[in-house]
Amino acid sequence: PAVAEFGNSDTLQPGETVIAIGSPLGEFKNTVTVGVVSALGRELETNHGYQIENLIQTDAAINSGNSGGPLVNLGGKVVGINTLVVRGDRFSNAPAEGLGFAIPSNTTRAVVQQIIEKGFFSRPFMGIRWVQITPQIAASYNLPVQWGVYISQLDRGGPADQAGLEVGDIIVRIGDTYLDAEHSFINTLFDYQPNDLVTVEVVRNGKNIELQVKLGETRSG
Repeated sequence: PAVAEFGNSDTLQPGETVIAIGSPLGEFKNTVTVGVVSALGRELETNHGYQIENLIQTDAAINSGNSGGPLVNLGGKVVGINTLVVRGDRFSNAPAEGLGFAIPSNTTRAVVQQIIEKGFFSRPFMGIRWVQITPQIAASYNLPVQWGVYISQLDRGGPADQAGLEVGDIIVRIGDTYLDAEHSFINTLFDYQPNDLVTVEVVRNGKNIELQVKLGETRSG
């Protein structure tokens, strides 16, 4: 039988036509909906202490039961995996339509390859809870940096704790990469492997400090 090929999600452009395939409500199998790439590199907060980053936003209709289905381009290649839909603002209860999100195919391919080879997906972690800093947040709280992540909690005995990072530190650089609009914390961290020793620059009490962190490992599969 024929198989769907992965496309290169890095070449997607806003406005490009895409097609979502799935089984909405678990009943209507092989449903096809059409839309466009609304935006790239979207981030969503979760209720589990982490962010989902680098998502493809699309207005192609995605409903319960579509998750896990492919998002394909007009060449028939899979450029994303449908993941979730946002129905409204959780703070104002304002309704919203056409806010679907998919994991990019390049991310999917990297995860799948590891699972095939190892039986699990391994990713690095620092053992911190954090809040992203943007210029708007920095201005609101009079912070000393425009971009970075504020450490709100440390896992006791975790990599960051062992390296000497503290609650209140602001991470501004990992390795040679400064965190900014184009380089998010998670994506920059994923440039490394578990057990890598990386230099982390933090701002603490107005001073820049460099610390060496040996990254930990989390697995899923």
